[in-house]
Amino acid sequence: MARRSRHEEYDQPTGGWGSVASLVKHSTEQHAVGSVTGLLRHHNKVGGYMCTSCAWAKPGEPHAAEFCENGAKATFWDLTSKRTGPDFFAQHTVSELMNWSDFELENQGRLTHPMRYDASSDKYVEVAWEEAFADIGTKLKGYEPKRTVFYASGRASLETSYMYALFARLYGHNNLPDSSNMCHETTSVALPQSIGTPVGTVLLEDFDKTDCIFAFGQNVGTNSPRLLHSLQEARERDVPIVVFNPLRERGWEEFVNPQRVGEMLTNNPTQIATQYYQVRAGGDIAAMIGIGKALLALDDAARSEGGERVLDAAFIAEHTEGFAALETKLRGTSWAEITDESGLTRAAIEAAAQTFANATSIIAVYGMGLTQHRRGVDNVQMLVNLLLMRGQIGNPGAGICPVRGHSNVQGQRTVGIAEKVELVPLDKLAEQFGFEPPQEDGMATVEACEAIVAGKVQAFLGLGGNFIRAIPERELMEEKWRGLDLSVQIATKLNRSHLITGATTYLLPTLVRSEIDEQAGGEQIVTMEDSTTCIHASRGKWAPASKTLLSEPRIVAELAKAALTPNPKVPWDEWVADYAMVRDAIEQTYPDQFRDFNQRLDTPGGFPRPVAARERKWETDTGKANFKVPKALSASFDDGRDANVLRLITLRSNDQFNTTVYGYADRLRGIHGSRLIVMMNRDDRIRFGIPDKGKARLTTAVNDGIVRSIGGLEVIDYDIPPGTCAAYFPECNVLIPLWQFAEESKTPAAKSVPVTVTAE
Repeated sequence: MARRSRHEEYDQPTGGWGSVASLVKHSTEQHAVGSVTGLLRHHNKVGGYMCTSCAWAKPGEPHAAEFCENGAKATFWDLTSKRTGPDFFAQHTVSELMNWSDFELENQGRLTHPMRYDASSDKYVEVAWEEAFADIGTKLKGYEPKRTVFYASGRASLETSYMYALFARLYGHNNLPDSSNMCHETTSVALPQSIGTPVGTVLLEDFDKTDCIFAFGQNVGTNSPRLLHSLQEARERDVPIVVFNPLRERGWEEFVNPQRVGEMLTNNPTQIATQYYQVRAGGDIAAMIGIGKALLALDDAARSEGGERVLDAAFIAEHTEGFAALETKLRGTSWAEITDESGLTRAAIEAAAQTFANATSIIAVYGMGLTQHRRGVDNVQMLVNLLLMRGQIGNPGAGICPVRGHSNVQGQRTVGIAEKVELVPLDKLAEQFGFEPPQEDGMATVEACEAIVAGKVQAFLGLGGNFIRAIPERELMEEKWRGLDLSVQIATKLNRSHLITGATTYLLPTLVRSEIDEQAGGEQIVTMEDSTTCIHASRGKWAPASKTLLSEPRIVAELAKAALTPNPKVPWDEWVADYAMVRDAIEQTYPDQFRDFNQRLDTPGGFPRPVAARERKWETDTGKANFKVPKALSASFDDGRDANVLRLITLRSNDQFNTTVYGYADRLRGIHGSRLIVMMNRDDRIRFGIPDKGKARLTTAVNDGIVRSIGGLEVIDYDIPPGTCAAYFPECNVLIPLWQFAEESKTPAAKSVPVTVTAE
């Protein structure tokens, strides 16, 4: 049944009573009101459990309620009293469920029993755990290992991730794509080339010391609301916050802190952004080149007048390489080129540059608005260039701060979920576990999709997530997925990926992080890494949704035991009995990163992994931080020559976390009732002949023999730059060609998809 949208401008601040009302609504709908008290006591606190939503840092001195609206939604979603058990599957065929929405599928509640797809009845039927493991193991033994894929979403713990990665390599491949391939793989490629580390350099404490924050392509109100506390405190110190983002997002505009009674009573918000620039989609490189060009001009003026220099010449000389080439690029790029591509005026860019020049400690925050473009690597490296020009890496209160999505997506990479052999100490694993790890790079997400389309993959194991829904080229991928011989999905809720079946398909239900994980050695602890490289312990506090659920480490161990020849150096059963033994193994593999792992579990605020760039030690090919010259001004696949081609941004709603849709209220954008919408500049809508509140069809503007199109989208006039439009992920993933990805990182280019618009 089609849903109609309602759009009315949301004029209330982020947080405040809107968040409280949302908390009440979602706790009631999921029959999880009883978990609110536990949220206050245990959420993101030492001795409690870590949020399964975003990966933002947890303070050493937590607030009374150390959770945000989206963290609460994720907890209610996990702790719902609704169940999707064998009786549900007996009533519904898979063909019927294919017509349900993402929200309707997951809203049925927690999976409770292992299930196997039965093609004769077109239904999932219950299967015993032992039978499932035995059958999966037998099938895996019969495949060529390199024709299997072991995918991991970003919520699995460090312990599970380490075991899963080891399982893959013992089995014989490095095909370990994960959700970071779809979001911040660009960061993992760009930062090592520039500063020698794949992660950010900022700790949470740096926000207390900074005197300037620049943010690019990140929606704080929806994607990392707890960051708003640090931003609010910075504004109260009169710290300027400069935002570059195509849409005006409420989180960057106003915030009422639900922790502060006075603010809640008066509804008196803090103004967050002091300067807000609505850059054209794909125009960030141009905007940053403009800032760099303006910094050079300010530095030239200071030198001619005998004043203090704007550039940190001493830092550049001692710590960097490549500045001369970047300077030539900046001076040689005209303002006309910069303003045309960025969509910003010269005066606006120069004002931002002046703020940058006035600061002594600058934090640069960014999200997928930089990473998910054709030249996403150039985006990230140009932002680093600006920091290097002023010596802003390795200073207190300064540095680069990528904001990750999933709660442990960064940590999974740290402990071995990686397809690139150079990222994993294979020699240590070989010595530690007495085997010869495969030495060839495996498949990342795009490569795994390409192999599935080509019929080269026999089996897919999914450790969480909603892979088919999250990836590009959805229609073709769903068709080709049915050619798999084996699909195994470890999951907590039913989603669309589970309905696209292979010859043999299993659903293996698991515990969530907030549930008590009781093993032979007692209640277990798991760990995860936040966006600032700090490691946190997590202890479940609620009874499991079903007595038949197994923990992720247990499921991984049983699959490994069923598929592999026994190895006395890999004590799967002992690891499952006591996860501390897994942490000991992690420490042995990564001694520099996890020194005294078990002894430091309850460090307030987590214990940080060492990051050399924080100490101005540059683990790059030159031994210094490297200025990188961008290859072009535009980050998009759109060349800008055809005025009838718009650049589509796919984005999340306020009622969503990644592919999980909690409802149909994108409150902070004032959009309610439907997700089949497209936000357009009013002048563009009129230009394309679409009536007010009319409908449109978006079609990908490429000529590769494949028609990618989605219709029935309600058009909403929105404050968005001309030539740019926006619609929801994952519904509009159908428009993203598999081959439109970031150069070098292969992150799908979901933030500036070239599309044409026609009225319906």
